[in-house]
Amino acid sequence: MKLPIFIADAFTARAFCGNPAAVCLLENELEEDMHQKIAREMNLSETAFIRKLHPTDNFAQSSCFGLRWFTPASEVPLCGHATLASAAVLFYKIKNVNSTLTFVTLSGELRARQAEDGIVLDLPLYPVYPQDFLEVEDLIKTAIGNTLVQDICYSPDTRKLLLRLSDTYNRSFLENLKVNMENLLQVENTGKVKGLILTLKGEPGGQSQSFDFYSRYFAPWVGVAEDPVTGSAHAVLSSYWSQQLGKKEMHGRTALYQFLFLPNSKLVFLLICTIPLKM
Repeated sequence: MKLPIFIADAFTARAFCGNPAAVCLLENELEEDMHQKIAREMNLSETAFIRKLHPTDNFAQSSCFGLRWFTPASEVPLCGHATLASAAVLFYKIKNVNSTLTFVTLSGELRARQAEDGIVLDLPLYPVYPQDFLEVEDLIKTAIGNTLVQDICYSPDTRKLLLRLSDTYNRSFLENLKVNMENLLQVENTGKVKGLILTLKGEPGGQSQSFDFYSRYFAPWVGVAEDPVTGSAHAVLSSYWSQQLGKKEMHGRTALYQFLFLPNSKLVFLLICTIPLKM
């Protein structure tokens, strides 16, 4: 059996930079356990599988496909950068003729469209709710010790815990913070938490661009110690910071990448992806 597999570097205009994802094009149905075996072999934070929905579909002509995402450890319900990578493979490598693609996923229908300077993704917007500190105290202490936490929220749709660090900290503090991932699986093994978001209110940019918020994301529960950037986490972050700041357009930044957010009824990312590299 031969399967075409690509590696696309998302959030960059240069090869071997950005956040890589593997993309596998499925001409036919794949045995269920093979998805996980391939993802484990690729050993990237996510491997995406694009499948035809009908026998007559064509990767170059059709506009709607099935899409699934796997980490080396398990399937996940949403991955933004692997969706971006999938769209890039179809648009730039396969030369799909459509300007907009629809992906049928565990998180519903997601759309990717070509823009002048990259690809625009339309992703869900997930609400967050206050989380009682005592219920997650051990997790927080294990991950970040005595770091001051200003707000704690939980996203039941994504099972992500959001920790807003004290406004007294700056971007440099967040980027250099040593996060202990070693014992989190033992501390939180109930299945309630599948991802940990650390976020911080932005600062005035002065002569450089200012950002509304900063973030880092950790998901050892699905086999990813730290993901440089993930769409599902930003679908939560955008919801939280839109409420906190009263804004409908925001600029966010991780340790490596920056984004524009337009959180209306859905979350829109404006991102750039490289032309994928064939393996």
